[in-house]
Amino acid sequence: MKQTIKNIFFLGVKELRGLSRDWMLLALIAYAFTIGVYVSGNAAGDTISKAAIAVVDEDNSQASKRICDAFFPPMFLPAETITLNEIDPAMDEGKYTFVLVIPSGFEQDVKAGRDPDIQLNVDATRMSQAFTGSGYIQQIINRELAIYENKGVVPKAKVQTVVRNRYNANLTQKWFKGVMQLVSSITMLAIILTGSALIRERENGTLEHLLVMPVTPFEIMFSKIWSMLLVVLIATLVSLLVVIMQLLDTPVNGSIGLFTLGVALHLFAVTSLGIFLACIAQNMPQLGMLLILVLLPMQMLSGGSTPMESMPEWVQYVMQAAPTTHFVEFCQAILFRGAGMSVVWKPFAALFAIGAVLFAFSLSRFRKSVAQ
Repeated sequence: MKQTIKNIFFLGVKELRGLSRDWMLLALIAYAFTIGVYVSGNAAGDTISKAAIAVVDEDNSQASKRICDAFFPPMFLPAETITLNEIDPAMDEGKYTFVLVIPSGFEQDVKAGRDPDIQLNVDATRMSQAFTGSGYIQQIINRELAIYENKGVVPKAKVQTVVRNRYNANLTQKWFKGVMQLVSSITMLAIILTGSALIRERENGTLEHLLVMPVTPFEIMFSKIWSMLLVVLIATLVSLLVVIMQLLDTPVNGSIGLFTLGVALHLFAVTSLGIFLACIAQNMPQLGMLLILVLLPMQMLSGGSTPMESMPEWVQYVMQAAPTTHFVEFCQAILFRGAGMSVVWKPFAALFAIGAVLFAFSLSRFRKSVAQ
């Protein structure tokens, strides 16, 4: 037993030394956990911001001017007035995302109690703004007309909804985006590092040298897992403490120690998956293709960007077998909601079980590959 631990330790140190000479992987680690997280956190959000809008005011009345003046930053740029003939050329050039057309006689129809129509032209190629902007414009028009009909007095709603945004009072999107990018980087780098470590041994011919030494396939595989797990875990803590908490100014409500324990469990599962994929692939290009087939569905269906409840039921059942689903679950619970072990023990247990199964499959496949 003592010799096994000693072999695993020194083989792991060998992996760390090999990684220290691979400048491309080191650059990838540095970028993914620093610049990648920071840029993703400060990227444009899903909400509408500084959308370009123009108005064709054919009525030129007090009501129409009130609507024109209602669009201002930060949601919209100040509305520009254009003519009817300028709509198509301007939208073809991508100058405006929204163009309102207020017909003549609009104010008279409002005063007469009729329901006049306002045409809204939307550039649907700008999906993030077009999807939500139309609803905001409708609300703005209805609000301004209600104020106009009440002679400048804001009508009081019958029911007042008091909104309390928990865990993110100002709905700051960079808090969520930065953490989710960190979660994605952890999974991606863990699979890439362990997979590339095994393929590097095979391509350099050093795997055969290891096999003639008094070491077992278990010791070789476990050494690669603990060494790459340590690298990603250290990079994760640096990214969390420096980039997330300092540069992005994201508050962490839960225990960093508990989060570290959960990350270690997740890394045990995904590094085992990386070994399994490396046993199937013969070289790095093949590993890259397998990563596309495996990593993208795991990330997209993990619940990080879309709640699991909104997915088809069969997808929810299938994704329970993916480590990323439980990883995202406890990351959001600990970092955002300050959950303790009493809340996250279930995803922890699921990750341990998934990791044990993946490790057993990977070890079996690795033994077969080295025996060939």
